[in-house]
Order: sequence, then C-alpha cells, then structure tokens
Amino acid sequence: MEQELEQPEQEDEIIESSEKKAQSIMDLPGVGAATAEKLQSVGYGDLMAIAVATPGELIEIAGVNESTAKRMIAASRSALDMGFESGEDFLKRRQKINRISTGSASFDKLLGGGLETGSITEMYSAYGGGKTQIAHTLAVNVQKDMDDAVVVFIDTESTFRPERIIQIAQGAGLDSNKILKNIKVARAYNSDHQMLLAEKVEDLIKKQGLNVKLLIVDSLTAHFRAEFIGRGTLADRQQKLNKHMHVLAKLADMHNLTVYVTNQVMAKPDIFFGDPTEAIGGHIVAHNSQTRVYLRRGKKGCRVAKLVDSPSLPDGEVSFYLTETGLKDI
Repeated sequence: MEQELEQPEQEDEIIESSEKKAQSIMDLPGVGAATAEKLQSVGYGDLMAIAVATPGELIEIAGVNESTAKRMIAASRSALDMGFESGEDFLKRRQKINRISTGSASFDKLLGGGLETGSITEMYSAYGGGKTQIAHTLAVNVQKDMDDAVVVFIDTESTFRPERIIQIAQGAGLDSNKILKNIKVARAYNSDHQMLLAEKVEDLIKKQGLNVKLLIVDSLTAHFRAEFIGRGTLADRQQKLNKHMHVLAKLADMHNLTVYVTNQVMAKPDIFFGDPTEAIGGHIVAHNSQTRVYLRRGKKGCRVAKLVDSPSLPDGEVSFYLTETGLKDI
C-alpha cells in the first residue's frame, strides 16, 4: 500500500523536472551519470543532439525505455524552444550561410555563388566526368575562403590523391603542407564503415574542436551498389541509404558545413531520345540533396555542368576546363 502511495509522488517529480528548462543533458528526465556517459561517447552530448534524435536511437544507444526516450526528447525541445519561426527570422539564419568557390566564375554563378554551407550538394556523372577533380579543388578552395577550415574526405573508391591537392594549392599560391594538414581522410571499406565514419564527424567537431566546413563523400553509392544486388535487396538498400543521407543532412544543418557527395550513374534502357543516364540511389538521394548537378564531357576536352535541381536557382548549364591547378573558365 505504501508503494502505491509513493508512485504518484515519483511521477510528479519527473513531470516537474521536465517542466524546468534543462541546461545540459544531465538535467533531462531519466538521465543519470551512466546514461549521460553513454550518450556523450557516441556524440549525443548536447540538448540539440537529443532534440533531433528519434526515440529508437536513444533506446539503442542509452538503453532507456521508450517512455523515457520520449521525455528526454520533449524536455530537450522545450529547453531549446524548438518550433515554428517567422520567415524573417529564417532569413536572418540564412545570412550565416557561406559559399565555397569551385574556381570557375561561371560555375559559381550557376550555383548562386558556389556550394552553400548547411546543405548537401550532389554531383553525378559517368566515369571521367570530373566529380573527384572538383572534390579536390573544393578541399583547397574552402581553406582559401575560410580561416582554419577543416575538410573531411570519406574515400570509398581510393580516389583521394595528396599530389593533386599539392598541385591545386600551389596553383592558388597556398602552403600545400598546411592545406594537407587540414584535410582528414578516411578510407571506407563497406557501407557500414562509410556510415560509421559519417557519424564520427560529430566527434571531430565536438571533441577535437575542429572547424569542419566541408565533408566530402566520394562516392556516395559505390558500396551500397556493390553490396545490395538484385531487386529483392532494393528496399533494404534504400532504407540504409536514407539513414546515411539523414546523418549527412543533420551534420550540414547543425554545424553549417557543406556536404559534397559524388554519385555514379546508370543507363535507363527505356529512354530512346536524349541522355539515358540517371543517378544511382533514386528518389532517396534526390530528395535529400538540396542541389544536384549533372556533369558530362563536352567538346575539346571541356566539362559541362548542368544544374538539375535547386530550391532557389533556375536550371542552366555551363562549360569549364579541368586544368592542373583546378577548374578554369572557357
């Protein structure tokens, strides 16, 4: 009988604690020292990380039950006053967006000034379209444009070449050794490893204090394409790819960094007129990428970039050359 009388009092205490504005994850309902340590060890060390998490993520990471996970999320969102904001306030936040130059004035103009931070830019092409060359160029240009900028390069096809970085850096009049020191490269050997590396970027920012402004994944779909073969595995592949894209989108938005992903293409046999190439990943990749660019070879050794999708820019295309020192206008 005494236990029945005590239970409502405990529930009242939990409700009262959740109503108070939490200052850290230790203030959240159901979070003790052990739970906080588990959360922090995998990058969930602040209220924003908890606020944008799903109950399933917290159940898996911290070992809490569903009810506690929901209360933790609700208390975090309440403390951060998350909800609707006016278009005017959103415009003010948009003013913090930076842009990374491609090195080509015409290409930058097509992209509204360059690749913007806070979003995902996808470039896809057939073999030799210039996707990786652009990745190397961006890795140098972001350090030229932003002080102490750090680049994370997730390499899935063994395409990163420090020699290429040195060429581009020297062409821009920069210290190539300094540029290379600020590029963190990791080779991903399968799709699970690739997803883990993307999640570890949070540690580089929060635990090591690195000013990561560009995250490159070259290429996004190579491992997924190799591991999930046949129509029977398509649903599993798309679900896994969707989770990966959400992690990338969350990193871009929370830390105002640019995510640049390259993508492979396939030929659609039912297209009889026009270009039959289509990006791998279908609607999952297309919907999660804010800006999409299709690259192809042009005349006299140039490359053509076609803006396929953007939330605010008109479609268009430009031509440029890939040179020893990076991208150049025609």
